[in-house]
Amino acid sequence: MFIFLPANTANTDSATFDHVNTPTAYWEIAVTVAVVLLTTALVTVVALLACAGAGKLARMDNASYPAALSRPTLAAVITLAALLT
Repeated sequence: MFIFLPANTANTDSATFDHVNTPTAYWEIAVTVAVVLLTTALVTVVALLACAGAGKLARMDNASYPAALSRPTLAAVITLAALLT
């Protein structure tokens, strides 16, 4: 669980706390974008691993190559659809 603080939590006396009273709105946006991109990359990697695992299990079950390719594709599509929702 992430806790985001307000943009400026410093003292409002700009004469004494000028180095602390800098706006952090751009920093929070950058962190949010980084978290979204890393989460997207992680889910994509998990989808590819699920696809490879489903294909390997299908081939171990003596499925043909077309069937072994269609089963993991369904698993990958479901995983990537979960990413978009």
